[in-house]
Amino acid sequence: MAAATDGSLDASGGASESSLVPVSSNDERPSGSNVGRGAGKSRVSYFYQSDVGHYYYGPSHPMKPHRLKLAHHLILSYGLYRKMEVYRPHAATPGEMMAFHAEDYVNFLSRITPDNLRSFTSQMQKFNAGDYTDCPVFDGLFEFTSFYTGASIDGAVQLNNGTTDVAINWSGGLHHAKKSEASGFCYINDIVLSILELLKVHARVLYIDIDVHHGDGVEEAFYCTDRVMTFSLHKYGDFFPGSGDLTDIGAREGEGFSVNAPLTSGMTDESYEKIFKPVMRKIMEIYRPGAIVLQCGADSLTGDRLGCFNLSLKGHAECVRFVKGFRVPTLVLGGGGYTIRNVARCWAYETSVLLDVDIPNEIPYNDYFEYYAPDFQLHLTPEPRENLNTDKSLEDIRVQLLTQLQGLKGAPSVQMQEIPPPIYTAQGGEGEKDGGAKDDIRD
Repeated sequence: MAAATDGSLDASGGASESSLVPVSSNDERPSGSNVGRGAGKSRVSYFYQSDVGHYYYGPSHPMKPHRLKLAHHLILSYGLYRKMEVYRPHAATPGEMMAFHAEDYVNFLSRITPDNLRSFTSQMQKFNAGDYTDCPVFDGLFEFTSFYTGASIDGAVQLNNGTTDVAINWSGGLHHAKKSEASGFCYINDIVLSILELLKVHARVLYIDIDVHHGDGVEEAFYCTDRVMTFSLHKYGDFFPGSGDLTDIGAREGEGFSVNAPLTSGMTDESYEKIFKPVMRKIMEIYRPGAIVLQCGADSLTGDRLGCFNLSLKGHAECVRFVKGFRVPTLVLGGGGYTIRNVARCWAYETSVLLDVDIPNEIPYNDYFEYYAPDFQLHLTPEPRENLNTDKSLEDIRVQLLTQLQGLKGAPSVQMQEIPPPIYTAQGGEGEKDGGAKDDIRD
């Protein structure tokens, strides 16, 4: 296998495949890669750590990891787990996190607890964490970050190894975290770390962000390289994080490779599609990525506690369906989403879309069935509200983005070098698994 190399990016600290623990098997697993293959269902891997939904940001905080348990139980009750391989991911180590994040920041996250806050007063200010920020210190903070980050890295490793076509981690997608700073409920940027993992094998990686907030942490990390293209559709103007204008297109070698669609309130399915599909087609034509990372923040849905878009589940999932249609190895992540019953609805439905499985609109009974009262239906009805995105404003954005992409000089290439095959432990036999030299065998 050949790996892409670029001295400007530090892609060290990846995960070993041995950390993956299969929990169930896929019913249908076509052989070979999806890329360039004919019709046939994709091989889908699903990563879930059962404790990740137990963490608690605080009583008035809008981020509720509990939404992950709701989504998982909905996926179980629809029987979708039978159609994919389910894995218990490893917990990311501080060393893996330091492939992107600063050492002093990772050490701070690993040591701080609600009981020792007073010892870290100056560091909390430096790293934007604590009671007076949107990133509180709560019980099990570092463990929580290690779980969602490890799942994203494991998904990238499987894609690199060619053992799956689509890897899903709904606990990931925390796109605001910076190299040395927590931001927007995000502490460790699992997206950047998984992209760095993918760059070990793929010359170009495309990042797509359909969260209502701009994917600023990911864009910033790769702003000066052409090996990662970022495409974000988001609310812009007097809205967190305040970045992502049309004119933010990248710098130096990365000029033109940051693609931003700044939108306003009331975005509907039809309006969203007018931007998303033509721009995506042009990106795939011009950039030709070897892998895709798709962040599916559910705060762009109608009725979100913090969002201001008006997308239905079908409109949101149409982006997922469209990206899947390009048949490029894809890592699918969660992200924002603050009306938790709708987050669960969204990610369960998008799991079914990735599996090409039709599921009924009636929500099946599960441990959290009462959350879906009063109608107990899967799909959402958009609110009767004005769409402030006019046809002219959308057309102006579309034309400008297509012009930006057309100006790129084709897909960038990088020097390739051989990477060693993965190490595995031989199974049984004389002199094996006994601590001797034969335990370390390369395929």
